[in-house]
Amino acid sequence: METPVRIVLHGARGRMGRAILNVVDQHPGLQVTARVDQGDDLARALQQGDVLVDFSVPEATERMLSLCVDRRVPVVLGTTGHEEQVRRRIREAAGVIPIVWASNFSTGVNVLFWLTERAAQILGPDYDAEIVEMHHRHKQDAPSGTARTLAEILVSVRHALWERDVRFGRQGLVGPRRPGEIGVHALRGGDVVGDHTVIFAAPGERVELTHRASSRETFAHGALRAARWVRDRPPGLYDMRDVLGLRAPA
Repeated sequence: METPVRIVLHGARGRMGRAILNVVDQHPGLQVTARVDQGDDLARALQQGDVLVDFSVPEATERMLSLCVDRRVPVVLGTTGHEEQVRRRIREAAGVIPIVWASNFSTGVNVLFWLTERAAQILGPDYDAEIVEMHHRHKQDAPSGTARTLAEILVSVRHALWERDVRFGRQGLVGPRRPGEIGVHALRGGDVVGDHTVIFAAPGERVELTHRASSRETFAHGALRAARWVRDRPPGLYDMRDVLGLRAPA
């Protein structure tokens, strides 16, 4: 019989933390054995778990990583909005422990990532690429982590430069669209869980790839799937395409 995976849930009182607690009983062999929020003793909680699942705040990530590296606890990292210094720390920590770092844990969104990569390869640079995302009024960071991942995919396929080619919104007399520009636009309002659209536009036609989430439970199920998957992996930086088997062979 398989040994249950014991999960330390970091950010248990947040929206995603509550969603995970609502669905964990639907995943046999997974148990949330410790719930942690700001002010709680994370070091002590890690003694009760095999994997840490993090949906907290960016400011808590560095300390969380230090403790998990010290104790060799794998991490499923869903917090977004990190500064580049913290993003570097995540990559460094992955040299010691396995980390599934994903901007979105939905199966459908990760298919969107895969489709975006394929569409960009097939359509080529003659199609202008734009990304539009919308979230609820309480979301802290913009653009969303998912939109950033979509932009990173386009930058990689098109051999673009992030600082030069990615443009966050437009205002004023900006002139015509530059060749190779990748537009990213963030909308906020109401209780939207998460909508993402990638637009490829050329003279005479337009291709749009869209994912709309109506419940956070789809993200929660994906995060729990990642927790089961990561426990016995070697150190490294993974994402949900690895968990779902969507990663193209090297």
